[in-house]
Amino acid sequence: MSTDKPTHLVEYEAMLLGRHSHLVASGAARAGGLERSAYILLSRIRADGPMTIRRLSEAFGLDPSTLNRQTAALTRAGLLERIPDPDGGLARKFQITVEGDRRLHAHREEIIRGLERVMADWSAGEVAAFAACLKRFNTDIERLTGHPWPRP
Repeated sequence: MSTDKPTHLVEYEAMLLGRHSHLVASGAARAGGLERSAYILLSRIRADGPMTIRRLSEAFGLDPSTLNRQTAALTRAGLLERIPDPDGGLARKFQITVEGDRRLHAHREEIIRGLERVMADWSAGEVAAFAACLKRFNTDIERLTGHPWPRP
């Protein structure tokens, strides 16, 4: 690994973060949680409200056929349901079911508990600074890709 430039270190640490994030989340999945793609998809619908396949495709930058497969699996699992467009449009939308909302909340809480274990010795200021850097990093990626993520 070259460390000539700080971006080389960021690349390496981002790779490890992806690996470690997967390991923290896999503990949640083993506890009856969600797969990564389901967690992200349900989180987006939770943030935006009911969405069509077209809107999901635009939001994620994914092919509609990929999202059709994912939403079909989540619908079969009882985590999503198709509803008529509340605004009167022709396309049906997907919304989270009560069970989907429960599982999303439980999965998120399990991930948060894992992060709290990892950062147990960090000060509140260190956690806040890390969160701010991650937010800036993510929003800059979103700006460049044109796929912003809604934030509270």
